[in-house]
Amino acid sequence: MEIQKWREILSPYELAVDELRIKFNYIIKQNKAAGRYSPIEQVICRVKTVSSILDKAKRKGIDLENVEEKITDIAGVRLICQFVEDIDKVVNIIRDRPDMEVMEENDYVHHSKPSGYQSYHMVVRYEVTTIHGPKLVPVEIQIRTMAMNFWATIEHSLKYKYSGNVPEHIGERLLAAAQAVINLDKEMSMIREDIVMAQDLFFNKARIVSEIKNNIQNLYKFENRDAMLNIQNEFFDLYQNGTLEELEEFNRQLDLVAARQGVQEL
Repeated sequence: MEIQKWREILSPYELAVDELRIKFNYIIKQNKAAGRYSPIEQVICRVKTVSSILDKAKRKGIDLENVEEKITDIAGVRLICQFVEDIDKVVNIIRDRPDMEVMEENDYVHHSKPSGYQSYHMVVRYEVTTIHGPKLVPVEIQIRTMAMNFWATIEHSLKYKYSGNVPEHIGERLLAAAQAVINLDKEMSMIREDIVMAQDLFFNKARIVSEIKNNIQNLYKFENRDAMLNIQNEFFDLYQNGTLEELEEFNRQLDLVAARQGVQEL
């Protein structure tokens, strides 16, 4: 098949991946903007290379004319979660979306593969608009925790190194590592509330500090040098020794000063 033909075939898949990357990242952004915990931590996307498609077609005995029909993971999206509980939430988010039609689901989280592999796989049908009109594209979505993703990445590298025939002693170690991943995810779930609260505290403090710095920068044009030095010193002291509530109150006071001076927040 000519290179130009492959470009035409892969173009809609690339478009689907680009659009889904934006949509899933926007879910993260919306949750954080609302001060809510996001079940999706990271979005990773890819389109299979021509060589990968040819390898899979050969391995599965698929004619090149049928690759679009028979290979459903040409476009791939990986959604990384912090906790096992988040996986079911993300699955339900995808099921409920009107722009994605679920074609297939495989639960390797509750029913891991013999190798120890864990992940939740969904194949969805997603419509893109090309210069030739609308086209429905299958996209494989993998949902897993960070620990599961680390294990799967290592396993994939080893399979590549050994051409799919991983030595028995390494396979046994991988299986033991998979059990360690399960145990790690269970431990993280047990302290999930504390972890989420700590992360919320960190991000809220970072947000308030950023707002304070913007206010201080804007006020430099209107307040005298001594006043600004006092404001900066008070801010540095609160940043090092103050509570989140004290930083929030300090920021409110700066907002009032900025409003009196007519400072417009950019």
